[in-house]
Amino acid sequence: MNGEELNFRDGVDLMKNENLFLLGNAADRLRRQIRGENVTFVSSYYLNYTNICAASCQLCAFYRKEKDDDAYTLTNELIVKRAEVAINQLNATELHIVGGFHPKLDMEYYEGMFRSIKQRFPKVIIKALTPAEIFFISKVTKNSIKEVLTRLKEAGLDALPGGGAEIFNKNTRDKIVLGKCSGEEWLDTAYQAHKIGLRGNCTMLFGHIETPEDIVDHIIKLRELNKKTGGFTTFIPLKFSLENTRLEKEHTITSESPSTYDLRVIALARLLLANVLPNVSVYWIALGKKLAQVALCYGGNDLVGTAFSEEIFKAAGKPNQTTTNELQFLIKEIGRQPVQRDTFFNPISND
Repeated sequence: MNGEELNFRDGVDLMKNENLFLLGNAADRLRRQIRGENVTFVSSYYLNYTNICAASCQLCAFYRKEKDDDAYTLTNELIVKRAEVAINQLNATELHIVGGFHPKLDMEYYEGMFRSIKQRFPKVIIKALTPAEIFFISKVTKNSIKEVLTRLKEAGLDALPGGGAEIFNKNTRDKIVLGKCSGEEWLDTAYQAHKIGLRGNCTMLFGHIETPEDIVDHIIKLRELNKKTGGFTTFIPLKFSLENTRLEKEHTITSESPSTYDLRVIALARLLLANVLPNVSVYWIALGKKLAQVALCYGGNDLVGTAFSEEIFKAAGKPNQTTTNELQFLIKEIGRQPVQRDTFFNPISND
């Protein structure tokens, strides 16, 4: 609370030993000091261009292989049609585009996708392709990461979502991820994106087999990168959803993390990141709407957004329907002020 930066040892001690309510109170005070009483959200449409994936991550319920009956890859024409629904019918200001690691898509597919969208809707923000996807595209197309990012930016890419970070610690990561970049490669890809002016989210997947040390290590690595670049817009702690994953089928994990643990992670994130990364987003899709309201009192200042048409958490059994009106109601119900924002946290309208 005095503005001193917490170190690794401090973070681990808070995760293991601090009274949860005291931790939450400190995080809430710090949130109020840094971000005030506004809770932001964006009108966002999720567009998953393919579920075909070369990786086979134990934590994922979304991926399919090419031979699977329900495998798909969207054409540019279909993507533009979905963008039309998102923008004209749902008033989305942001298209959040992610997918599997498709082993046969070339650079022209992604460039064509972005150009087609921008040609039809020049003002919409395209937030697409996680650092993990960019790294994979670089390997498949045999282009450098910088070249991939530069070409995609020229085609219309505005920002990167933060997925694929999962947990950085190698020992833990290797048990939940198969066929995806390492933590260091994720961080380097994000660094290179920031260097050419592509900002984006950062995430952490928690509530699986991670240790308190893994949590603190992950958040501090994001903090240190953001000190260099200032390229992250917000930190989103993502609660692991168990249903339909290999971790569930193999009985590696038998239940999801308790709400008290979820709140501890969110509060700790606020305290560790403080002014270095001032936005902490509460992912209501994974937490549920009621717990999300509580998390906004444990350091969170952003409710992510509408997430229209989200498929990845849906595949893991999480219902995900909402409207901007409902998000405003959830925020007002806890005595805070809803503010619709754009991708880069600029306010669009106050209500």
